[in-house]
Amino acid sequence: MTAPEPRPPLPPFTMDTAIAKVQAAEDAWNTRDPEKVSLAYTPDSVWRNRDTFLTGRRAIVEFLTAKWERELDYVLRKSLWGFRENRMAVRFQYEWHDADGAWFRSYGNELWEFDEYGLMRRREASINDTPIAESERRYFGVRPDDQRGPGHDIVLD
Repeated sequence: MTAPEPRPPLPPFTMDTAIAKVQAAEDAWNTRDPEKVSLAYTPDSVWRNRDTFLTGRRAIVEFLTAKWERELDYVLRKSLWGFRENRMAVRFQYEWHDADGAWFRSYGNELWEFDEYGLMRRREASINDTPIAESERRYFGVRPDDQRGPGHDIVLD
């Protein structure tokens, strides 16, 4: 078996590389492209997303495809909560609407574990959805360049 293509930044993480890794994940998820997103994970990556348990890239692609068919106009913000060596804690918010036009903001926390190539081999996500009025939306596309990096955390309610 050949070694996978490294996906920098690689562990062990520093503050700067951890922030860059979180921003790269946010950017990838905001493409809403399940195939592209799946490439950040090991072929046998293990996930817990709410009450769903997945293993492997194919399952990730299937899960994300169904998610973004249901969660329309999805826009995500992530921020680093903490890190050490090859692990990170991340908090996030995303907004979306359903087919009936009802808007939601989803709040969550993730635990990530990476392999030596910078691929995520484990992801555990706890998420809660809150109905919002369309007028309460905060996010309208990818994060602007002037809102990236340290000091640009997600807004808490």
